[in-house]
Amino acid sequence: MVTVRDREHIFEKLRSGLVPERGLDAFAVGIERERGEIVRQLELAAAGEGATKFLRGGYGCGKTFMARLAVLEAQARGFATSFVVVSDNDLRFHRFDDVYRKVMTELGTATCPRGALSDVLDRWIGRVEDQLVDEGADEAGDDFDARVAARLDEQLVSKTEGRAPQDFVRTIQAVFRLKQAGELADAGALLSWLSGSANVAAAAKRLAGVKGDIESRDAFDYLRGVLEIVKAAGYEGLMIVIDEAETILRMRTDSRHKSLNGIRQICDGAGAYPGLLWLFTGTPDFFDAPRGVRGLAPLHDRVQFKTHGSFVNLRQPQLLLQPFNPERLRQAALRLRELYPASDPARLDQRVTLPFIEELVEHVSAGFRGDVGVVPRQFLRELVDVFDLVEQEAGFDPSEHYRFTPKALTPEEEAKIQRGTTAAVVGADGGDEVDDGLVPVMDGW
Repeated sequence: MVTVRDREHIFEKLRSGLVPERGLDAFAVGIERERGEIVRQLELAAAGEGATKFLRGGYGCGKTFMARLAVLEAQARGFATSFVVVSDNDLRFHRFDDVYRKVMTELGTATCPRGALSDVLDRWIGRVEDQLVDEGADEAGDDFDARVAARLDEQLVSKTEGRAPQDFVRTIQAVFRLKQAGELADAGALLSWLSGSANVAAAAKRLAGVKGDIESRDAFDYLRGVLEIVKAAGYEGLMIVIDEAETILRMRTDSRHKSLNGIRQICDGAGAYPGLLWLFTGTPDFFDAPRGVRGLAPLHDRVQFKTHGSFVNLRQPQLLLQPFNPERLRQAALRLRELYPASDPARLDQRVTLPFIEELVEHVSAGFRGDVGVVPRQFLRELVDVFDLVEQEAGFDPSEHYRFTPKALTPEEEAKIQRGTTAAVVGADGGDEVDDGLVPVMDGW
């Protein structure tokens, strides 16, 4: 059920051209088969598989929308999740300590949207306490905390098969002791360190007997430990979304090579992380350009995309997202009209009629040279603007007063219309980079 607060959130995000983080299911149309494949992947992860899946689609196909929807689906099915956006500024994808830090910062559950490690840890501790009480332990006994700590240690070793770093184990032990002693600030500092922060005081780290920061070569092992705590806390598993992977194409050559090799390592090692699903989103250029996935043969072989005429296998590594068409826009508009928190819904229906919506779809299509898939967000912003005006102005009649004026296209949008692909990639130093051949296989992290 979509709450009033969710409705307000949806339209506030759409006014800014952003993808809402909640309530997406209420206006998701025309993607039932694709959603079914995401559900299948989650079921595999819940059964103990470790896997990767790639969402493939051009600009405006709804990759971020589908990825956000996948997060909500995962949380509804009892998964913890993390939604990470690749960027040039605060996420250097070729460094896994950066990736790990962002994954932990964005770690969320159905009840805690971000920074959920502390909640997950508390839930795990609570489950262990309940297990001991069920086995006959005295919750008020002097040795109860010691028995809980011992059981936590046993589970850490057994679930990670002894492969979690010793600093990880020591930090978990210290956090438990500090929480039990009421030293919550110090426990929080150690949880920040465990989440990849490089700004934790040495005094706090000494409480756990650790030094320095989590390094790139160790971060995968820390992620393994976190994954097992997530499952020990009662969650089905963990889904990590890496959105806008095509940003990697704009990195300098050495960083781009290492980042692509890092994705290869994730794919190759996925099976060793039962219950972990990685979901990447990327444009066709990211997958097909020589400077992208196609240039790294081991990765391309693993995730290559195949078509058979007009038929596409949904279960292959890349899940194709089709661009919006006029009918999908019309359906989404009608769903949003039902959702809009109008003071007088009947008046909204009378003013924003089906013929008006169809005319707006036609105007948007014409305004963008018939390519509706280029800018569905602009259509939704225009639609919400009309809803708002009907709500605020008693005399506003869209069929009489509204005129659609398409906004200027970005270079990327122009490129998609003119060439059917994304714009040329620009190097991190500001100059155009030419394709530089195959990507060398290396240790990405």
